[in-house]
Amino acid sequence: MTTASTAEAAPAGAGTRTRVEKLARLTQRNGALVILLGLILVSSFAFPSFASVGNLSQIALQAAFLAPLALGLTFVIFTGGIDLSVGSVFALGGVLAAWASQYGFLTAVLVPLIVCTLIGLVQGAIVAFTSIPSFIVTLAGLLFARGLLLALTEEGSETYKVPADAAFLELSRGSFLGLGFPVWIVIVLFAVGVLVLHRTSYGSTLLAIGGQPDAARLMGLPVLRSTLIVFAVSGTMAGSAGALTASYTASGVTTLGVGLELTAIAAVVLGGTLLTGGAGTVVGSLVGVVLLQVVANLINRMGLTNSNWQAVVNGAVLLVVAVAQVLLSRVQAKERARRRGGEADAPEPG
Repeated sequence: MTTASTAEAAPAGAGTRTRVEKLARLTQRNGALVILLGLILVSSFAFPSFASVGNLSQIALQAAFLAPLALGLTFVIFTGGIDLSVGSVFALGGVLAAWASQYGFLTAVLVPLIVCTLIGLVQGAIVAFTSIPSFIVTLAGLLFARGLLLALTEEGSETYKVPADAAFLELSRGSFLGLGFPVWIVIVLFAVGVLVLHRTSYGSTLLAIGGQPDAARLMGLPVLRSTLIVFAVSGTMAGSAGALTASYTASGVTTLGVGLELTAIAAVVLGGTLLTGGAGTVVGSLVGVVLLQVVANLINRMGLTNSNWQAVVNGAVLLVVAVAQVLLSRVQAKERARRRGGEADAPEPG
C-alpha cells in the first residue's frame, strides 16, 4: 500500500460501489464542508458584516489556535486511538513559551516544542509497548501536564509575561497578504499533513492500523513505531498551538486549555474522521475547526456572549454528527454485504 486511498478502499472488498454506498461515503466525508458553506451563505444575508474581510480574517485567526491540536488528533484517531492530554499539553506549552521568551525567540519556540513532544513520545511508547488503552494513558498524561503546569506557576498564581519588546510576539501579530502568521503556519502544517496521508506509506500504515490492527501486524507494518510517532507528533502540535497562543496573548495563561481536547475531538469528528479509526481526511478536520469557529462567531452575534452556549452547541453538533456517522457506516456496510451477496449468486461465465 502506497497511498491513503488504497488503505481506505481495502476493507470495501472487490467490485464497484453502489450508488447508495457512494452517496453515504460522500456525505460522511464532505458533510461538514456542505454545512460550512451553507452556514456562511445564510449568515452573510442575516448579518451584513459577517462576510466582511475583517470578520472572516478574525475567524481564520481564531481557528488557527485550535487547528494544530485537531491536526495532531486526526492522525491519532486514524489509528483508532485518542489523545486526551492535548488540552493540558497546550496550556503547558503556552506557559513554557511565555517563560522562555525572556531568553530569545528560538528559546521561546523550542522549549515548548521539545517538552510537549517528549510528553507525547512517552505516551506513545506506553501505548505501543504495553497495549494499555490510549484513553487511560493520555488521561494520565492530562493529569501530569496539568500538574506540571501548576507546579511551574505556583498553583496558577504566577503568570509569565512575554516582554513587550520580544520578537516572539511577531509570531502571532505579523501578517502576510491580509492573513496573520498563525493562519499561514496552519496552512503549511495541514499541507504537510495532506502530503503525509496521501503520498507516503506512513499515512497508509496509520489507516491500516485503525481499520484492521491485527491484519496490519500480520502484514509486517511498523505498528509500534507508527503509534509512537503519532503520539509524539500530537504532543508537538499541542505545544505549537500553546506557543502561538502565548505569543498572541503575550502571556502564559494557566487556565487555558481546560476542555480544549474535547473541542478538538469534536472538530475532527465533524470533519468526517471515524472515532473507530481507519478512515478520515486531514482537510476535513480543518473544515471542522473552521465550522466550530463560525458557529462561535454567530453565537456572539446573536447576543449569547456566555461561553457556555458555545459548549452547548458544540456538544449537540458532535452528538448529531457521531450518530450520523454510525448510521452512514451501517448503510455502507449493508450495501457492501448486499453487493458481495449479489456477486456470489451471479452465475459463472461460460
